[in-house]
Amino acid sequence: MKKWAFLLTLLCVATATSSAMADGPIIAFGPERQQIRETPILERENRPLHFYGNTVRRRHARQTTAVAPVRPSAIPGLRAGR
Repeated sequence: MKKWAFLLTLLCVATATSSAMADGPIIAFGPERQQIRETPILERENRPLHFYGNTVRRRHARQTTAVAPVRPSAIPGLRAGR
């Protein structure tokens, strides 16, 4: 019974995460695989179960997001002279 509950949970999680990622096969073969390997890792689409590449792209996107500088006058309770 526990095995079935675990497998059902795993299936639900895999289905939910795969819908958030690009459509397509998890494992590519032939010309498609060659095309993926020739594409730089930061330009590839996220794919289910490709943890390393997805993590690299996610971290790169978070690090390169432009953050607007905050003026001291924009922070409530903080004076520019302090």
